[in-house]
Amino acid sequence: MYIDLAWAWSIISPKENYIPEAEEIRKVIESHAQVKIKDILHLGCGGGHLDYTFKNYYEVTGADVSEDMLGLARKLNPEVNYLIGDMRNMQLDRAVDAVIIADSIDYMLTEKELRKSFWTAFEHLIPGGVFYTYAEVKRERFQQNRIYVTTHKQGDIEITLIENNYDPDPTDTMYESVFLYLIRRKSRLEIETDQHLGGIFPQTTWFNLLKEVGFDTKETIFDLEGIPAFVGIKP
Repeated sequence: MYIDLAWAWSIISPKENYIPEAEEIRKVIESHAQVKIKDILHLGCGGGHLDYTFKNYYEVTGADVSEDMLGLARKLNPEVNYLIGDMRNMQLDRAVDAVIIADSIDYMLTEKELRKSFWTAFEHLIPGGVFYTYAEVKRERFQQNRIYVTTHKQGDIEITLIENNYDPDPTDTMYESVFLYLIRRKSRLEIETDQHLGGIFPQTTWFNLLKEVGFDTKETIFDLEGIPAFVGIKP
């Protein structure tokens, strides 16, 4: 998805779909920050679809481990400073007013990795700055073998994406996502598959790790599906 199939990202996940999410995140961080937010660091920024909205309000720095996805982000948002960087250990030479990690946090597979990403956010905030993330997948709401199906079309390319989530071992902190791409170019079918590992933790783990790294932590709700979101203020 993030390498040889990166070209499909703008088709299966249109930038317009991210505008409500970005506006919701902006509303939450603005209401919790103890400083005026002028600049943000977006860790795990992917193809830059959230930054498409953020850049209208802030100076944005985006970081991701996929150069292919950053290529898409740079094309979409030439105003944004994009860097290769891993949320578990990257270091900038400055602090910012807000740090955001959206659904890319799902790729933290252990508590240690999750904590490292929180620590990166903490280190890059000024006092009074705000960190925002959410637990799109958590232990309490995981549905075994859940399947998502979406279809999108752009020009003469139509892609149906089928995603299956499965947890082979509920005693550990990982689950599997298998993606099946049905790609039709002028009705000629190509089939691609992709497999990802994601992290799955109890909601209390998120809250406790945020507090452990030093955040004053608050919980909120991300959307109508009841996804828990977390806001951390750096004292």
